[in-house]
Amino acid sequence: MWEWLRNSIIIDILDILIVAFLLYRLMIFIRGTRAIQMFLGLGILLVLSFIANLLGMIVLKQIISSLQTVWVVAFIIIFQPELRSALTYLGRRRGLLVFRPTDEIPEEKEVLSAVERLSKRGLGALIVIEREVGLRRWINTGTLLNADISAATLESIFTPPGPLHDGAVIISQGKLAAAACILPITDREELGYVLGTRHRAAIGLSEVSDAIIIVVSEETRAISLAHRGEIRRGLTIDDLTAELNRIFARSAGQPSEPAAGAEKKPTPA
Repeated sequence: MWEWLRNSIIIDILDILIVAFLLYRLMIFIRGTRAIQMFLGLGILLVLSFIANLLGMIVLKQIISSLQTVWVVAFIIIFQPELRSALTYLGRRRGLLVFRPTDEIPEEKEVLSAVERLSKRGLGALIVIEREVGLRRWINTGTLLNADISAATLESIFTPPGPLHDGAVIISQGKLAAAACILPITDREELGYVLGTRHRAAIGLSEVSDAIIIVVSEETRAISLAHRGEIRRGLTIDDLTAELNRIFARSAGQPSEPAAGAEKKPTPA
């Protein structure tokens, strides 16, 4: 039976479908990132290699073979953060699914209320919402709280000169897990000219996890949201709600994204 199954056309079809699905997920993952240029370069090398083999160009074939080896090593070194993020994404429970179930933020109304009040008061804030990828490593860098989520608690944490206002609050397992947490800073040097430490830390964590990070700027009072290595800046509280609806693919019963929010383009990280 196994011999028949191996020679069956069903296996060939399944093979093609699996490869097509993996390529589709790969393109979705790298879309809008710097890795896409590297894959285009690989594609050019493969085309040149095919032409060299077809026409018997020995020298060109040897050169391209050497470049392919160098390309693989360079890809691993240069794109180590993206590869780590991709493997983390693949290892998640839902990483291979086409459609994701609806998610919710614990005590979302309290979180949004706190963000709105912090923005109006001009208080800087960095709020991290854990999803599937665990954030214990960064929770342990701060002060453990294990407190109930409320707008008043969040607002008090980020009100200076409190000892916990400088750093991130991480929400994990329905609780305010920790405050004054230290997040990884993105290594994209060009962002240092346009974004502050809070925003670069938000992007940095979003590059290595699937967390949602909300930032409130104390200079401009603007709200930003970082997710999957991208950041949306200059959001109103309605725009923020619409972004959360989009990320969680919520049902039609949730508020839809306003036109102003739809015009904002994500900044690739």
